[in-house]
Amino acid sequence: MDMLAPEIVIPFAAILAVVAFLYASVGHGGASGYLALMALFSFSPAVMKPTALLLNIFVSGISFWFFNKNKHFNWKFFYPFAITSIPMAFLGGYITIDATLYKQILGVFLAIAILRMFNFRGTENKEIKPPHLIGALVIGSAIGLFSGMIGIGGGIILSPVIILLGWGHMKQAAAVSALFIFVNSISGSIGFAVQGGEIPIEAWYFIPVAIIGGSLGALYGSQKFDMKTLKYVLAGVLIIAVFKLFLV
Repeated sequence: MDMLAPEIVIPFAAILAVVAFLYASVGHGGASGYLALMALFSFSPAVMKPTALLLNIFVSGISFWFFNKNKHFNWKFFYPFAITSIPMAFLGGYITIDATLYKQILGVFLAIAILRMFNFRGTENKEIKPPHLIGALVIGSAIGLFSGMIGIGGGIILSPVIILLGWGHMKQAAAVSALFIFVNSISGSIGFAVQGGEIPIEAWYFIPVAIIGGSLGALYGSQKFDMKTLKYVLAGVLIIAVFKLFLV
């Protein structure tokens, strides 16, 4: 498939900008959204994983910059997860799995993303405490492995875990998740490259679109955020992608 054919690149880029905006506004890189879009446009798994990781690096990096600038980041809430997630993301990026299994695993993670869109993420605790070290190490390793394996950064899972366990407020979770996604995406990309994988040249053309959408989203989300309609639209896109992954 020609990713740069006009009938593909124009609608794909337009939706990509919206996806980057929405995800960056909550401290995410947007990989689950990018993967859903690529599934809808019938991109092959060989293209989906490296493209999502590449875009994730740029958008999550921008998102972290804005959330950190607004003083929402706390190092002690981040490092326990990163210690194990970074090497496991590398291992996940190195692993090549069957295309059918890849789609099934991706479908499960997109289903989790859908629940996030509908706010099934737990409620904030008034009393915030640092992450339990052993628990954070275990959670970080599991998320890191799957992050590198399918091409996400893991923030879609880490954010609700932080909030549910009382390890941070919404914006704190967003800031931690942004950096978590950034380092995992880099680690996963390195693992992917080491085992001989290549990022399709076409993927680089989508970076400016993701940067623009991500910058606007991070700027808005690090200060305020209330965009229920757009979130539900994105959830609809994810639902269609999940059905396509499991049925096609």
